Amino acid sequence: MLVYKDGGRVRLLSRNGRDHTRRFHDIAAAVAKLSARTLVLDGEVAIFDQKLRSRFEWLREPDPDAVATPPMFIAFDLLYRNGRELTGRPLRERRARLEDLVADADLVLPVRRLAPNGFEAWSEVIARDCEGMAAKDETSLYEAGSTRRWLKVKQKGWTDAEDGWPRRAAGLGARLR
Repeated sequence: MLVYKDGGRVRLLSRNGRDHTRRFHDIAAAVAKLSARTLVLDGEVAIFDQKLRSRFEWLREPDPDAVATPPMFIAFDLLYRNGRELTGRPLRERRARLEDLVADADLVLPVRRLAPNGFEAWSEVIARDCEGMAAKDETSLYEAGSTRRWLKVKQKGWTDAEDGWPRRAAGLGARLR
């Protein structure tokens, strides 16, 4: 999802162009309070369970007994700020600017960093029973879509259902992976 802010106006748009601003009005209000006059954030909306694992399927059908947070915007990247295009800057720099921007924000968080060592990072994914991780080269420039410098790695037993939402595989298919 991309979040656009221009003065007091904020829009949350999915990759296919659907406007989700009204649906996630609390997130839009939180973004409106950020110090940047104009910005573009790349990220996703998520709800977390008691173990602080994102549960994307709950955006469609929340489990009121297990939900630990309201919908939150998890920011992956800061692409534009106050009239300045940042996509040509390395991820390391964009990440630092993003963390400064959202440091005290409500409902807007930078995506969680894992250990810089890939084996240690993967151990964290396994220990927390997360879907997977995205490994990104800190020197990389922003590229929309898939790139060889940003790799998504999923745990065995997780699948994307027909509706596109990640979840644990069940039944025979899960045992065959």
